[in-house]
Amino acid sequence: MQTINSDHQVHQKLLRIDPSARKAIFILAAAICLTPFMSAPLALALGIVFANTLGHPYLYLNGKATKILLQVSVVGLGFGMNVHSALKAGKEGIMFTIVSIATTLLLGFILGRLFKIDRKTSILISSGTAICGGSAIAAISPVIKAGEKQISVALGTVFILNSIALFLFPVIGHYLHLSETQFGLWAAIAIHDTSSVVGAAGKYGPHALEVATTVKLARALWIIPVSLGMAFLFKTGKGKVKIPWFIFLFIIAMVANTYLPAIAMVDAYIVTVAKAGLTLTLFLIGSGLSFAALRSVGIKPLLQGILLWIFISSVALWVITTIS
Repeated sequence: MQTINSDHQVHQKLLRIDPSARKAIFILAAAICLTPFMSAPLALALGIVFANTLGHPYLYLNGKATKILLQVSVVGLGFGMNVHSALKAGKEGIMFTIVSIATTLLLGFILGRLFKIDRKTSILISSGTAICGGSAIAAISPVIKAGEKQISVALGTVFILNSIALFLFPVIGHYLHLSETQFGLWAAIAIHDTSSVVGAAGKYGPHALEVATTVKLARALWIIPVSLGMAFLFKTGKGKVKIPWFIFLFIIAMVANTYLPAIAMVDAYIVTVAKAGLTLTLFLIGSGLSFAALRSVGIKPLLQGILLWIFISSVALWVITTIS
């Protein structure tokens, strides 16, 4: 009852704020996120504060805006990376990728049955944890014909854990004295969404960012075979599989940066803009995480997501620190 009353009081305060003023403050906050003074974790925290005080005035546009901004920013990061370094990082992470995706999906299936979670919700949470968070959920949900509530619960679970990882992972990495290569691999495998992977790795160091981005995007390509497998299991056909085309643009950007000398004159500026775009993306993601959205997830799906996340994080960290 106390929570309901508290939410009601917040809602009443929101109603008394002039909508134009709220939009102006939101736009100002978003603009601040584009400056060099704003870090990725701080932008996410600012967004969460905004969601639970003033409210997001453009919430209906948030999903599409974050998706487009994330993809454009990731492609921009490609102009700061070298093909040869990326291939080396990709080779180091490919075995981790295959084993971790298969194991996470299997464990997610077991936990879903154990906790008696709706089958499609459980699959979306497992896929988001195993591959690339919200992008995997968005790609697989039409294949299995998931409903709006099932998609919302899965996205909410992933975004909650992403937010925690963005703050927690760099702290753990420094405490354990992980190298940038080790941290980049760990972040790419154990953090769900590309935006949080890039945010955490970028805070850790430039080489960590290169390793994490390359391995994460290679991991994201597994959306295709997993989606096809889900289409077979749910007998929905193969026509609705969404291919993450922006990853191929990222590869083109890397190739251009490596082999076209003219790109070297502007690549630093492109990467700076791309990093600012990713910071803004995290602000927008945070501004969609209201208390109401968090409560809608439910205990059992959140518990499934937490256990999967702890499993993949712990095992990946153990393997990386053991063999490196």
